[in-house]
Amino acid sequence: MKFIDEVEIYIKSGDGGNGVASFRREKFVPFGGPDGGNGGKGGDVIIVGDEGVNTLVHFRGKKNYEARSGDSGRGSQMDGKTGDDIVLKVPVGTLIYNTETDVVIADITTHEQKEILCIGGRGGLGNMNFKTSKNQAPKHAQEGEPGQTFNLRLELKLIVDIALVGLQNAGKTTLISRF
Repeated sequence: MKFIDEVEIYIKSGDGGNGVASFRREKFVPFGGPDGGNGGKGGDVIIVGDEGVNTLVHFRGKKNYEARSGDSGRGSQMDGKTGDDIVLKVPVGTLIYNTETDVVIADITTHEQKEILCIGGRGGLGNMNFKTSKNQAPKHAQEGEPGQTFNLRLELKLIVDIALVGLQNAGKTTLISRF
């Protein structure tokens, strides 16, 4: 297996689903009113530290990671489904940089440490939320918010423990300084 200690990836959280403008229509209900549902929230991108992973080699082939978008709302006050999150497992000791600003976003130092890197977009509201005493039949609904996008650089911190044992003036310090 090849050892990889630095990789660049693109991540995108899911977009929020759109709200719906619909009206209740039944035979014996003359003025049913608005019943459009809300859109679902988009999925998040989560990084988790895992002691079972040693390298970043599994990020070498696939560079783009996108969470699912939320579904649009429906009539009968039904909300849309929330998008599924993406969980990326990285080795403990990984630094996560934003490539545009070169700022450290997260430092994974412990096992099972979770960091949400991209938050999914909020779902739009359906027309049932805009009903007031003056506007009892709103014909508009909100669109869902877009998800976040980032270009990231994952860098694995390498930790090495070395001990040199020897007599005095044997050149231990000189050897280390030359390395």
